[in-house]
Amino acid sequence: MSYFLSYILSITLTSLSYFTGSHLVRNGIALWKSFIIGASVVTLGALTEALGAPIWLIVLTPFPVGMILLYLFLKKSFIKWLVTYIMILLLYTIIHLFMSYFFAFHSLIPAWKLS
Repeated sequence: MSYFLSYILSITLTSLSYFTGSHLVRNGIALWKSFIIGASVVTLGALTEALGAPIWLIVLTPFPVGMILLYLFLKKSFIKWLVTYIMILLLYTIIHLFMSYFFAFHSLIPAWKLS
């Protein structure tokens, strides 16, 4: 798969986890807001990787951006934001496990290869 397709798929799947996770806990954000978060998180990870950062930094760098954008878009209390973010991370992990195991697609979390 080309880098561009991997990039687009990563944005799509990350956005899907933000959209679905926020709606599962009834604090739903709009699809376009999910896309902004997904694009920001994946792009920041890709830029960190392009700069030759160590893998632990590539994985950790996007987290604060996703957390802050979710908090700004959600406009809820800290506790509701935290529950929503935990649900999103759970979905993100499940999506990664599925994509990595069945399709050998590791771009969501590059350091966590299952095959």
